[in-house]
Amino acid sequence: MFTIDMQSRTPVFEQIVIQTEEFIRAGILNPGDKLPSVRELTGMIGVNPNTISKAYGELERRGITVSVTGKGCFIAKNITDVMKTAAEKKIPEFEKLAKELFESGISKDELIKKINSLNSNNIQLS
Repeated sequence: MFTIDMQSRTPVFEQIVIQTEEFIRAGILNPGDKLPSVRELTGMIGVNPNTISKAYGELERRGITVSVTGKGCFIAKNITDVMKTAAEKKIPEFEKLAKELFESGISKDELIKKINSLNSNNIQLS
């Protein structure tokens, strides 16, 4: 499930967080799904249990997971809303990048064409 790149500059705990978010967006993990226990994940990927605990703590802090004492760590029931809210916070960053692209000579039509090619829902922008 998780693949850790020990040569990456991205800390291991952050790799776990990023991959969990990717699994949610891809539909691999769904609301209410249980994540492996710290001990199970330690055995699967061979990293320090404290690193996994740190990742799980960060996931919970972001509202992505909910910990249930004695039962484990679960994907939040409202994960769709959580992920949408997190994505909306990236809009100013996107706007800054779009402005930079326009100023560098990329046309609105080229940018819209690229966005449409990436859009999995095939919603046409105008």
